[in-house]
Amino acid sequence: MKQNWIAGALAGAGLTAVLAGGALSIYQPLMNSAHAGTAAAISPPASVAMQVLPDFSSLVDRYGAAVVNVSVTQMQKTAAAEPQFRGIDPGDPFYEFFRRFQIPAPQQEEAPAHGLGSGFIVSADGLILTNAHVVMNASEVTVKLTDKREFKAKVVGSDPQTDVAVLRIEAANLPTVKLGSADDVRAGEWVVAIGAPFGFENSVSAGIVSAKGRALPDGTYVPFIQTDVAVNPGNSGGPLFNLKGEVIGINSQIYSRTGGYQGLSFAIPIDLATKVQQQIVKEGKVTRGRIGVTVQEVSQSLADSFGLKKPDGALVSSVEKDSPAQKAGIEAGDVILKIDGKDVGRSIDLSSRVADLKPGAKAKLEVWRKGGTREITVTVGELKTQKVAASSPDGASQGRLGVAVRSLTPDERKQVGVPGGLLVEDVTPNGAAARAGMQPGDVIIAFNSTPLSSADQLKTIISKSGKHGALLVRRDDAQIYVPVDLG
Repeated sequence: MKQNWIAGALAGAGLTAVLAGGALSIYQPLMNSAHAGTAAAISPPASVAMQVLPDFSSLVDRYGAAVVNVSVTQMQKTAAAEPQFRGIDPGDPFYEFFRRFQIPAPQQEEAPAHGLGSGFIVSADGLILTNAHVVMNASEVTVKLTDKREFKAKVVGSDPQTDVAVLRIEAANLPTVKLGSADDVRAGEWVVAIGAPFGFENSVSAGIVSAKGRALPDGTYVPFIQTDVAVNPGNSGGPLFNLKGEVIGINSQIYSRTGGYQGLSFAIPIDLATKVQQQIVKEGKVTRGRIGVTVQEVSQSLADSFGLKKPDGALVSSVEKDSPAQKAGIEAGDVILKIDGKDVGRSIDLSSRVADLKPGAKAKLEVWRKGGTREITVTVGELKTQKVAASSPDGASQGRLGVAVRSLTPDERKQVGVPGGLLVEDVTPNGAAARAGMQPGDVIIAFNSTPLSSADQLKTIISKSGKHGALLVRRDDAQIYVPVDLG
């Protein structure tokens, strides 16, 4: 069966399990005594210490009340049956080509859809952290406390790139969690999660930290904490505690073949989540740094090829034109070993630290090139996304077309086989692009007959256009003009 990443679904949030405390008994085998001819108990060596499993009940008693259930209502439309294309046999290659680019048929009436998740209170006046995917496109969010009080929540903002969202409820003197730091987390230590798996409120589960700094396919800037804590749909957005009772992460994703827990759970480090929260609350958006490089892991064979003593660092596979990295002199084939004095063990270390820097800041990179190291200073740029943090879906924020796009990287342009092109990262529900059948992952090559290479160029062209236009779109191996009604 094909493996897939399951994000705790729109029904997501929280985890913590009570593991009963108790002594780990030592089996004492009986052996025949050759001298006495009777069975004698053999005592365990003095060096074997009695191991006692931790008791999490005090932690749950103290902080369990600060974990909340998040109920979400969405208004969804059910699409009509897929149309059949007259005159085209389903076995004809062009049937699939046109099917993928069909304009959706008129939709039926909206019907409410519901989801569940978890969250936790970080301030006594009602500020709550959860996952962005839990509240995505929500028309109504309800927060339920352990004392059964319910509040309508406002989505202060969400950041899909880190999967962090901030909610606020109108209340006072609320119980809160204690925040810790993921920097101090060690593989092998006990952790606890509290949440609502499959809707079972305030369920507690426990396990250990399996690894730190995990890079996932859909988490470019997040060095996830991997655990073996039981996390299921409904746990998303809930807190991950250490034995001190400190929140060290937000439970976000699981790796599963079935959709349920299979021993691999991933949490967003609380340090990263807190920075996102502060930017959303203070500025209403999230700003990230960028230097404009594509990097990959350094394997042992690559390390041998480049003359490195060990397979550490981030290998630069491409440098964007006119990017901060290019202006600073970074080249493809460089291996970035350190940033601001901190070792770069893996590529995720570089991308997460660069994203954490403010645009305009100076970053000192230690670079391995042609058998020696050199120091290069880069002026950090800003990662441009048209929709990083928003309190609700807003077609206007994404322009008349209703898409969030970015320019293709050199490698992506090479793969697609076009000199320019824009990658669709997000599509506003019911926007012009969505109505035309566009999806995230599509590549916009041209508007009418004008080739596209930047989001600003597309925005300018759309602003000067009439009510109708045509986008040249590539999806997989198919390419077709898609008509759009800009209203």
